[in-house]
Amino acid sequence: MKILHTADIHIGVENYGKIDPETRSSTRLSDFLRTFDEIVEFAINEAVDLFVIAGDAYKSRNPSQTHQREFAKRISKLSINNIPVFILIGNHDSPNIPGPATSLEIFPTLDVEKVTIGDQLTNYEIITKSGPIQIVSVPWIRKGDLSKTHHFTTQTIEEINEQIEKTVTSKISSLVESINPKLPAILVGHLSTESAITSSEKSMMLSKDYLVPTKNLALPKLDYIALGHIHRHQQLNEKPRVVYSGSIERIDFGEENDTKGFCLINLDTQKDAGQREVHYEFIPVKARNFKTIKISIGDQDSVPTQTVIDEINRHVIKDCVVQVIIEVSTLQSKNIFDHEIRKSLADAYLIASVKRNILPEIQPRLDTTFSDSISPIQALKEYLNYRNFDQTKTDAIINKGYELINEINEES
Repeated sequence: MKILHTADIHIGVENYGKIDPETRSSTRLSDFLRTFDEIVEFAINEAVDLFVIAGDAYKSRNPSQTHQREFAKRISKLSINNIPVFILIGNHDSPNIPGPATSLEIFPTLDVEKVTIGDQLTNYEIITKSGPIQIVSVPWIRKGDLSKTHHFTTQTIEEINEQIEKTVTSKISSLVESINPKLPAILVGHLSTESAITSSEKSMMLSKDYLVPTKNLALPKLDYIALGHIHRHQQLNEKPRVVYSGSIERIDFGEENDTKGFCLINLDTQKDAGQREVHYEFIPVKARNFKTIKISIGDQDSVPTQTVIDEINRHVIKDCVVQVIIEVSTLQSKNIFDHEIRKSLADAYLIASVKRNILPEIQPRLDTTFSDSISPIQALKEYLNYRNFDQTKTDAIINKGYELINEINEES
């Protein structure tokens, strides 16, 4: 039984995009849809038995009609190709108050074949062409729902989180105990664990997370634990395997060095629980690249703009979102010309910024052993020696110093 595990599709992210004049939508929408298409096409070509989205189909709780249409097209394509789809409700899919429908409820409402929405903390059984599989569903839990249900009396976020963690882990344990050990079983969760490493998604989180310990997910009756919510792909446990597939596209420069992709798992349904996994693979996708170029400009650099351009030319920037960070003194900053630097970035998909970090000025101090009667020219020579200017510049400044002193003496 082949299972494809992905998460955090985030259709609707517009960071570092431009408006497409034809579609009037962000060009970043095309990025996310193109990558999602890559995953869908892989699933169809490999004839996977189950396609799992572990939460956050959209960026917003209220996606636009365009975003919903484009997402539905891809889900429909999987359904038409006889691939069951399990879509978990993530924090970006969930209304912030009880009552309103989620954007994903349209699928069961229209009775779309082979699409199951995991909106409850419960067990589901899905029939695939390779037989049934059990899914322990752990959607994003709204604190408001659990706090009202369990009559939490504590006030701080930390105390509420602690009680929610106990409630959720207890429920997971109960659900796992109730599964049929003769059938394959996986857990699909949209949550944070205490051992996960984050990238930049903290800027997208809608509230402070509660944490579920990895040991409370890696239960022996499960064959695989498919997680979403953390954007960096990572494996937290091996037997059973606990994995964040990561997001499918880079959101910002915090994810610049993350490899984006999805997971493919193959289970032997004839084996016992804990022994069923026969293949696991993380498969990278062609996500949009982000590139940071950093360069430090010295005070002695006579062509600082060209130095920046030369450094840019040492990097592959074609079709990348690029930011250039220049460390430079106030003295040299005026000799750097942004328009020339931006011309050298013409092959980039988008120039996020050309930023200057102005270095603090270090005021030179002459040795205190110098007498108060040191001459102005001697003081100037000591200063120039401290700044380590080249001899040509030093001679020119000293000559200018003599000229100024002579002018003052003549006037007096």
